[in-house]
Amino acid sequence: MPSLDATRIGIIGLGYVGLPLAVEFSKKKPTVGFDLKAGRIEELRRHIDVTREVTTEELCQAGNLHFTSDIEELRPCTVYIIAVPTPIDTNKRPDFIPLIRASETVAKVLKKDDVVIYESTVYPGATEEVCVPILERDSGLTFNRDFFAGYSPERINPGDHEHRLPTIMKVTSGSTPEIADFVDALYGLVITAGTFKASSIRVAEAAKVIENTQRDVNIALINELALIFNRLGINTLEVLKAAGTKWNFLPFRPGLVGGHCIGVDPYYLTHKAQEVGYHPEMILAGRRLNDDMGRYIASETVKLMLKRRIHVADAHILILGLTFKENCPDLRNTRVIDIIAELNTFGAKVEVYDPWIDQKEAHRLYGVTMVDQLPKNRYDAVILAVAHREFTELTVEDLHRMCKPAAVIYDVKNILPPEAVDGCL
Repeated sequence: MPSLDATRIGIIGLGYVGLPLAVEFSKKKPTVGFDLKAGRIEELRRHIDVTREVTTEELCQAGNLHFTSDIEELRPCTVYIIAVPTPIDTNKRPDFIPLIRASETVAKVLKKDDVVIYESTVYPGATEEVCVPILERDSGLTFNRDFFAGYSPERINPGDHEHRLPTIMKVTSGSTPEIADFVDALYGLVITAGTFKASSIRVAEAAKVIENTQRDVNIALINELALIFNRLGINTLEVLKAAGTKWNFLPFRPGLVGGHCIGVDPYYLTHKAQEVGYHPEMILAGRRLNDDMGRYIASETVKLMLKRRIHVADAHILILGLTFKENCPDLRNTRVIDIIAELNTFGAKVEVYDPWIDQKEAHRLYGVTMVDQLPKNRYDAVILAVAHREFTELTVEDLHRMCKPAAVIYDVKNILPPEAVDGCL
């Protein structure tokens, strides 16, 4: 059995999930943060976090934390926490390559009585069906005799500095009752909000994947209502405010659904459901509707431009915001790109401005070239796509200064009063 007192922790993957984990655990235990990206390690050693989830001060104070891209430096660890992305491929099927590679890495240094904990979002059963066999195969050790596993789904909300790792209740689980107790106690060292020990790894996996599936379906409903209300000439936000006066009305808003969680996780559940012979209707319908919102926003903008006799081909259209959510530099699975792609089919000249992002990363991921400045009297249309604080501070007059006299303003996020814009969700 592993000993909590003698625990040394290795965190595999130092992104939005792994880095906050490494910082918090280093306050209690010797911790090694491992990432394959040498550039990321060098930045962290210089106390720079480009994700903005951890401050320079926090990194400076993490004296018990060592960053490395050398596998051998993981060998003294007794607990390995894997926090790598679980994306989908072009066919919207689970892409387990990052998880497989991370499992292969840990297997090289795995020892008797070590514990491997997964935080990546997967479908129920994936930890024991996909990951554990790799650990056994590459380490030569036997599961639940020589080494053990746990699952504690991440609940990081990028860009949210109010709900941080210690203040979000953590679901935990283990491959045996004793390991479940160990994993729960381990996270209890750093999670001030408390822990919830699930009865099995599969239950914990299922709990995580439905968190975001539920939100996805609810947002899909509101998006569909927005499409209906638009045809009826009713402002959706006004309807939601009125309905929200009832105590049990859920406060969801229409919009683009991207990111590494809500726009991805449901496909893990639907994949597993189809494997066992069930075709999920509601979940996939919600996904289709949410995935189509970018094209809808673009087409509505084009319609408004045509009503103003604005020639769309070669028109200059500004998109404000590219990240998947406000006040966050995360570009993963941003659905703003759908607006851009649809406008490109009309021959428009689309320009994108976002002060939060790494412009080289935007070009690498999506081929998007950003603008650094917002000139006066240039744009035939402006689409407010992301509610960054820099954009919520803009006035209608600020936007009109960027635009030609007959320009269209479309407000995806309902930042401005509805009477001040030409279109909104």
